[in-house]
Amino acid sequence: MKSTLVRVFCGSAILWALGMGCSHSPAQTSPHSQAPLRSEAVAFVARAETQLDVLDRRAELAEFTNGVDGSPEHEKALEEAKLNLSRARVALWKEAARYEGVQLPPDVARKVRLLRVPDAVPSPFDEKAAAELFSLQTVLTRNYTDAQDCVKRTDCRPKARLYDIIKQSRVPAELLSAWKEWHDAAAPVRTTFAKSVKLLDSGARDFRQPDAGAALRSQYEMPADAFAAEYERLWNQMRPLYEALHCHVRAQLHEHYGDLVPERGPIPAHLLGNMWGQYWEDADDLFGLPNAAAPINVTQILKEKKTTSVDMVRMSESFFRSLGFPQLPNTFWKESLFEAVKGRNIDCHESAWPIDPANSDVRLKMCVEIDEDNLRTLHHELGHVYYYLSYAKQPPLFRDGANPGFHEAIGDAVALSITPSYLKAIGLTNEAPSAESELRYLIRLALDKLPTLATAVVVDKWRWNVYSGKIPTDRYNAGWWDQVGKYQGLAAPMPRSERDFDAGMFYHISYGVPYDRYFIATLLQFDIHRALCRAAGYAGDLYHCSIYGSRAAGDRLQKALALGASVPWPEALEQLTGSRQIDGSAMLEYFAPVSAWLAKQNEGRQCGW
Repeated sequence: MKSTLVRVFCGSAILWALGMGCSHSPAQTSPHSQAPLRSEAVAFVARAETQLDVLDRRAELAEFTNGVDGSPEHEKALEEAKLNLSRARVALWKEAARYEGVQLPPDVARKVRLLRVPDAVPSPFDEKAAAELFSLQTVLTRNYTDAQDCVKRTDCRPKARLYDIIKQSRVPAELLSAWKEWHDAAAPVRTTFAKSVKLLDSGARDFRQPDAGAALRSQYEMPADAFAAEYERLWNQMRPLYEALHCHVRAQLHEHYGDLVPERGPIPAHLLGNMWGQYWEDADDLFGLPNAAAPINVTQILKEKKTTSVDMVRMSESFFRSLGFPQLPNTFWKESLFEAVKGRNIDCHESAWPIDPANSDVRLKMCVEIDEDNLRTLHHELGHVYYYLSYAKQPPLFRDGANPGFHEAIGDAVALSITPSYLKAIGLTNEAPSAESELRYLIRLALDKLPTLATAVVVDKWRWNVYSGKIPTDRYNAGWWDQVGKYQGLAAPMPRSERDFDAGMFYHISYGVPYDRYFIATLLQFDIHRALCRAAGYAGDLYHCSIYGSRAAGDRLQKALALGASVPWPEALEQLTGSRQIDGSAMLEYFAPVSAWLAKQNEGRQCGW
C-alpha cells in the first residue's frame, strides 16, 4: 500500500482537457538574476528526495509491520513514523515555495511541483494537531480490526463469518442480522471520526486547499473542481449500463424474495451477496443468468490440485514473467505474508507494499484463500508489486504511479486476461467454454465491475461532502444513505438513525484510504486491456483476449510502468493506450454482449429508482 508522499498538480482545466502537459510560469526576473536560485533549487531537491525517501521507507515498514502484527507497540511506532514524515513534508512544502516560478531544468521543476502538492490525506502543520490526528486514526483502524477479529468481545462474530453469511445465505433474517452486526460496530467511533475530519480540513487549509476533499481531488494533475467534473462525466457514460443491470437484478430479487424487494425503487442493501452492495456476483444464482452446461469451476480445480497459497502467488508471478517481467526478488518471498498466523492481530485486507523498491524490498500482505477470486486478486496485487519494481530506478520523487488510479488499473487490466484460453495455457482446464458459459462469465464480471463504480461514487461523494461541510456532523448517516440511494439505487434494510455511523465500517473510510483510485481504475483497466490486446496483435472480441505470453504487450506495459511519476499522467497514458484521456468506451465495448442481453431481459420493465 503506497503511502504517497507527493502527487502531481499543474495547469488549468482547459490545458488538461486539451491534453497538454504541465508547464511552469516564466520567471519575472532575468535568467541571470535567477542563477543562484536555480543552483539552490537543485541542491534543495536532492536533499528533499533523500530525506523523504528515508522517512517514507520507515513509514511503509511501520505500517506493514503493524498490519501483519497489530500491537500497541507497533501502533505507537507507526504513529511516530507518520508524524516524522508529516513534519518533513510540511517543512519541505514551505521551502519549495521559494522556487516556484523559477526557470529550472524540467526534472527539477517537476520535483518542486510535486513537493508543493497537498497530501491526499493532509495532516495539520501544527505538530500537536498532527499527532492528535494520527492518534485518532489509530483509534479508527483499531476499532475496525477489533471488530474484524471480535477482540475483547464474546457477543460478536468475526468479519469473515459475517461476510460469508451475506455472500452465501438466502434467508432474509440471517442476512439482516449479519448486516446489522457489522454496521453497528462503527457507532462508538463516530465522534472520533468527526474530530479527525476537523483536523484533516485544518491540514488541507494549511496546504492552501479549501477542505480535505479538495486535497483528495487535487491528486490528478488538474484542479480539484475539474477532476470532480471529469469524474461526473465518466460516471454518466456508465450510468445507463449500471441502471439496466440494476433493473434486471431488482426484478429477479423481487421474484425470489417477494415484497421484501419492491418492483420499483431501491433494492434492500443486504440482499446482493456483499456487505456494501459493492460486488453482486456472489448472489448470481438469484439473477436468472443463462444456463451454462458445466462452466469452468476454477476454485474446484485449484483445490483438486491441492494448490497452496504460495502456489497461487507463483501462478500469478508466472503471468508477468510470460510478458517479460523478471522473477520476484527473494525478499518478496521471505518477508511477505500469505497466510494468517495464529496469535497475531493481522489485518488480512490484501495489499502490496513498496518497503524499499530500489533495493528490491517489495511485499504482499494477504491471507490467501484457494479460490478463483483470490487468484484474480493476486494478479491485481502483483500488478502493484511489478509497478513498484518497474519504476524503482527513478529518482525517489518519481517513484509513484502516474496517477492514483494507474496503480489499481494495472493489476485489474492483467486480471482481465484470466480467460479460458489463459486457464488452458497454464493447465487449469482443457475445456472450451460454450457460448452460454461465456455470456454467463461476462454477466458475472459485470456484476462485479459496474456496482464497483457506483460504490466508488458513493464513497467519494459522501467523503467530499463531509469534508466540505455539505454533510454536517449531525447528518453523517442520513447523508450516507442519501448517496447510496442516489447512485447505487440501494436502501438500508432497516431503520437507521444518527446514533449509527454506517460508513465507518467501510474499510477505506475507517483507514482513511482514498477511494477515487478505484473508480478511475475500473474504467482505465479496460482502456489498458484494449491497448495491450492490440499490441499483442489480437483483433477479436475484447472479452476473449488474453495477453498471456505476449512479449509485445509486455514491452509496451513495462515502458509505461517504468515512467513512474516522471511525466504528467496523460503522457504515460498516451504511451500505453495512444490516448491522453480516460474513456468509458472500452468498458462498454467489452460488455456489449451483456448490454444486449439486459436490453432483452428488461423489455416491459419499468427501470430506475
